[in-house]
Amino acid sequence: MAAKLDENGSDQHHCTHISQPLEISYMLVLIMLGKVSLDFFMLQIRPKPVKVSFMGCFCISVALLDFTLLLSICFIFYFEDFALWGVRFTKYHICLFTQIASLTYGILHYPVYLVAALDYYTTVSQTSQLPKRGQKLLYVFAVVVIWISGFFCTLKAPAVSEELEIQNSVSPYQCPVSGSLQSYSVSCAMVLLLGMALLARWKEVITMLLSVRLLSFSSQPVLMFSYVPNNSNTCFKWQLLTRLLLCFLGTWAPFVVLQVVVLFLGVQIPAYVEMNVPWLYFINSFLLAAAYWCRCHDVELTEVWCTDPFVSWKFCFMPFNNESTEPADKSGGGIVIC
Repeated sequence: MAAKLDENGSDQHHCTHISQPLEISYMLVLIMLGKVSLDFFMLQIRPKPVKVSFMGCFCISVALLDFTLLLSICFIFYFEDFALWGVRFTKYHICLFTQIASLTYGILHYPVYLVAALDYYTTVSQTSQLPKRGQKLLYVFAVVVIWISGFFCTLKAPAVSEELEIQNSVSPYQCPVSGSLQSYSVSCAMVLLLGMALLARWKEVITMLLSVRLLSFSSQPVLMFSYVPNNSNTCFKWQLLTRLLLCFLGTWAPFVVLQVVVLFLGVQIPAYVEMNVPWLYFINSFLLAAAYWCRCHDVELTEVWCTDPFVSWKFCFMPFNNESTEPADKSGGGIVIC
């Protein structure tokens, strides 16, 4: 009788341990399914065609790699234990692939944003010139090199290999993944810079918001803000900062608030979740605004061929009265965001 109880107890214990990795694998599949859906949703709802850029190519590559990772872990999850090309795949590889992807995504923030910033800084003045075929191929080549370098560093770097071993030795039924220090520092820097810009220009921002009106221009809805023209280069740059803030926050204010909440609460988001298409488009808008502001004297904002699918950076300067849309004198005017 005792032997029979031990046997039943052993079987029950064994069943408990089998169910745990299944639950973890199922959770990873659901997370990746949600992320892939969000990636392709953002790519699909882009409201307008944009000029090809490095960041645009990288966004597409992230969506494709996320989709590949999702297919891989779903395949392993369904077949559980199989051999392919002489390599045996088990539930363990679901966690392993997720950890490798997480570590790779976590170290790519700095190089991707640096290349994107250099791309915008050098090409933002080319308002009406479409990228040539060679430039497009250069973007694709840069994306491929960054991904290969990232995976190489993840798989070959001794520190990363030790981290993988430590994570896998925690428990065979857990899949610990860490957040990205690079993403955290970028979020802190962006929130700090936006806060400083708002503190410096809060009066002008409020004034422009109080004067905003919705008009129809060329059969399209536009926003008009009143302004007083100034020929001083310094004043022009500060006025441009106010307009850029309004454009950026007009689209991404909820995302900025979310970043502040995440930083304030100290929420640790896995690195493979942090690197997503919405986040990259958010960074894309910020980098474009910074490039416009740094090279404001070389850019004609009335002729911008934008590389941002979600924020319009094109300004039309038109004279209007405050009380009506009739032409006014030259002392006052309106900024129309087209």
